[in-house]
Amino acid sequence: MEEKEKILIVEDEKDTQYILNKLLSKYGYDVLIANNGQEALEVIKDNVPKAIVADWTMPVMDGIELCNILKSDEKYKLIYYIILTARTSLKDRVKGLDVGADDFLLKPIENQELLARIRSGVRIHNLQNELKNIEHSKALIEMACTIGHKLNNPLSSLIMSIQSVEDDLKSVTEVNFKDEFEVINASIDRIKTLINDLVHLQNPKVVNYTSDQKMIKLS
Repeated sequence: MEEKEKILIVEDEKDTQYILNKLLSKYGYDVLIANNGQEALEVIKDNVPKAIVADWTMPVMDGIELCNILKSDEKYKLIYYIILTARTSLKDRVKGLDVGADDFLLKPIENQELLARIRSGVRIHNLQNELKNIEHSKALIEMACTIGHKLNNPLSSLIMSIQSVEDDLKSVTEVNFKDEFEVINASIDRIKTLINDLVHLQNPKVVNYTSDQKMIKLS
C-alpha cells in the first residue's frame, strides 16, 4: 500500500485546524497537527512532512520564526513551507520570503487554491529530493573513482617490489616462502578488485555497517 504524503498544519485556531484537517484528509493526505511552532518542532522529529501549512500569528512561536528555524536546518530545509496570513502588505511578504517561505495564502482561504498549492509544493519537494539524491550519488561516484585511482599507483609499486623480492629470495636461499607469497598475492588481487569496483562504481548505495556507521555497497 502506497504511503500517504504527510502535511503538517500549524494553527492555533481550532476551527481552522478542524476544517484544514478535514479537507486534506478527504484528499488523501496524512495530516499532522500542531498548535504553534514549538509543537511543530516536536512533531517533525518523528514525522517529517513534505509540506507545512502554518499560520503567521500564533502564541509561543509564530509561523515566521518556525520557518526561519526549519529553513536553517539541512534536515528540514526542503519541506515546502506555506504561510497563512491576513497580512497583505508587500513588506510582510518580503519578510516571509527573506526567512525562506515558499508560498503565501491570504485568509480567508479558498479550498481549491490551497489544494493546488499543496500539490505543487509536494511536486517541488519530490523533485528537490531527487536532485539531492542525484548529486549525492554523483559525489559518491567521484569520490570512489578518485580513491581508486589514488590506490592504483602505490599498488603498482608494491607489486613490482614484491616480485623483485621474490626473485631475489629464490636466488639466495633454499627456504620456501611459497605460502607467504600466496597470501600476499591473494591480498593484492583483492585490492585490485576493490580498485576496479571503485573506479567503475555506477549506482552507489549507502548501507548500514554498524548501528552508528554507514558504508558504500560496491557489489
